[in-house]
Amino acid sequence: MKKLIFSLSLIAGISAQNIMHAQTKTFKTVFNDTDKGLDLAAIDPTVRPQDDFYNYVNGTWMKKAKVPADKPAWGSFDKLAEDTDNNSMIILNSLLTDKFAEGSEGKKIQDLYASYMNRQKRNADGIKPIQEKLNKIDAIKNLTDLQSYLASVTKDGENSFYGWSVSADRKNSKMNAVYLGVPSLGLLGRDYYQKVNEKNTEALAEYQKYVALMLKELGYTNPDAAAKGIVDYEKSLAKTYLTNEQSRDNTLQYNPQTMAELSTLVKGIDLPSYLKKVGVNTDKVIIGELNYYKNLDQLINVHNLQVIKDYMKFHLINGNAAYLSEKLDAINFNFYGKYLFGQQEQRALDKRGLELINRNIGEAFGKLYVEKYFPAESKAQMVELIDYLKRSFAVHIKNLTWMSDATKVRAMDKLNKFSVKVGYPDQWKDYSALEIIPGSTLYKNLQNISEWNYNKKLEKIGKPVDKSEWGMTPQTVNAYYRAVNNEIVFPAAILQPPFFNPKADAAVNFGGIGAVIGHEISHGFDDSGAQFDGDGNLVDWWMPEDKANFEKATKALAAQYDKYEPVKGSFINGTHTNGENIADLGGVNIAYDALQMYLKDKGSPGKISGFTPEQRFFMSWATVWKTKAPEKYLLLQIKIDKHSPGYLRSFAPLINIDAFYKAFDVKKGDKLYKAPEDRIKIW
Repeated sequence: MKKLIFSLSLIAGISAQNIMHAQTKTFKTVFNDTDKGLDLAAIDPTVRPQDDFYNYVNGTWMKKAKVPADKPAWGSFDKLAEDTDNNSMIILNSLLTDKFAEGSEGKKIQDLYASYMNRQKRNADGIKPIQEKLNKIDAIKNLTDLQSYLASVTKDGENSFYGWSVSADRKNSKMNAVYLGVPSLGLLGRDYYQKVNEKNTEALAEYQKYVALMLKELGYTNPDAAAKGIVDYEKSLAKTYLTNEQSRDNTLQYNPQTMAELSTLVKGIDLPSYLKKVGVNTDKVIIGELNYYKNLDQLINVHNLQVIKDYMKFHLINGNAAYLSEKLDAINFNFYGKYLFGQQEQRALDKRGLELINRNIGEAFGKLYVEKYFPAESKAQMVELIDYLKRSFAVHIKNLTWMSDATKVRAMDKLNKFSVKVGYPDQWKDYSALEIIPGSTLYKNLQNISEWNYNKKLEKIGKPVDKSEWGMTPQTVNAYYRAVNNEIVFPAAILQPPFFNPKADAAVNFGGIGAVIGHEISHGFDDSGAQFDGDGNLVDWWMPEDKANFEKATKALAAQYDKYEPVKGSFINGTHTNGENIADLGGVNIAYDALQMYLKDKGSPGKISGFTPEQRFFMSWATVWKTKAPEKYLLLQIKIDKHSPGYLRSFAPLINIDAFYKAFDVKKGDKLYKAPEDRIKIW
């Protein structure tokens, strides 16, 4: 359930009373301190929920909320992430005063953080930490030299053209496989390069100016010309990549190649020899972007060697700017932070240091976070919620009218095989072999971390997948579904208000974390996840007619989102965001029925603060997605994010759900009304 921007707000003490006037239902707030679940102060009672549900639930908050200068946007996720970081800083500041043995995780956290915070040393060193690599790039005279250089920096994660990774084989998910990657693009989304329009042209022009500034710091005498060459080269790379829409098809990203086939596919670069040289012993690789490798001989050759060298030097400094001098960090932030994201200023240095710790040795710190902030009862309550959600989804599968019994059996098999992780890993990462050197440069310590990760990757080649591993740290405010493991994962940090509140009523929790659980389960059955079976293998388990029915419904949902225009002239790409939109629709639907199961088992509390459990459920969902997002951020989100903007997520799924119409008496003539036959039903 990844999002670019997160935030959250829970304010007790204000209550609202629901007063109905037939079709013109309105709501009047009254003051009391009985509500422990919803932020009733956020409600705008002048807005009809039947016309604008987002602003009904969040309108007063929207009028008062300010985006902090060090954030590109502000909402429920962001607030929770900031609160989590503040709690983490309490742990970190305490840890920094403790004494730890050499080689211990505590000492490694201290030393890595100290190397980041030592601005004086970083400023004095400037680009010295990367100078050796810059010199090696300058010394490249031919493709043989290029291949040698790329092999030498692979362990550092700096092979710009054909780095490799290891993860589960999508067609044999129990075993790890080697995947070949593609080059980075300086602009964060391929859409900027692949689609020609006024906004993309402007972004590319600004990016080119930024590239020139960085090249100037490297001593280029004609940085503008070199920058143009780099941007043009990235355009040629992007032309070979799958589009955002094509990336929804997993079969296009699964292209196994034997070493003999790889040698035939790419002739100018000896990829099998490269793999052996960097320690990768495998008889096959899987390529996600086959067209790129088909064009690699044209993209990398002696005729464009100079632009390749310029490209590598730029990405070397660009990728490390935040870890070198403050001047380089500021240049980098001015483009990515200010121009692309619309963020006015950088976060405080200590918070950036915390980010560095979380990004690089996050599980070591996560142990401390869980010990201090994650109560055991939260995990137990989550397990109960997940059970209700899975039972609800099973009923939904059983009752589907568009799916045959044969496919239902396979869908149920997949649901029953779901793996669930809550809070934190059962087995923590072992950092004992990682060397963090006190007093060393930050860059050197980060290279040590890269090499440590690299050796871990080498150990996995040809081995069974370790499904106990986590893809997020416990202190991450997020959740995810991983298709090859058929698993849903909920880190500890997301199990806080407004997602999960042990003091709140069931409706609020089912509308918050319950719908998030449903969202992640639904990812296993969205347009991408539905391509994998219960064992995590990329295999077609659908009867043809059922598959056609499913695709018809998902395309209808994509078409619905295509019509949303968050910024004038910029529309949602319903195909690119379809997986998340399907998961939102499925998640809310499933969570609502799970709530009904729960209330049947436990009993209904009736109205709280004037709202029924059903109303509170939908209001809780809308509260989760409240976001103050400036236009610049929305534009970026439309370009690169697979998620729709928060305000859309608050109501767009609901207009397809019959229970929402009943809960808020939505009728024909109301702005959110859709005729029953036009409401999209998937899961």
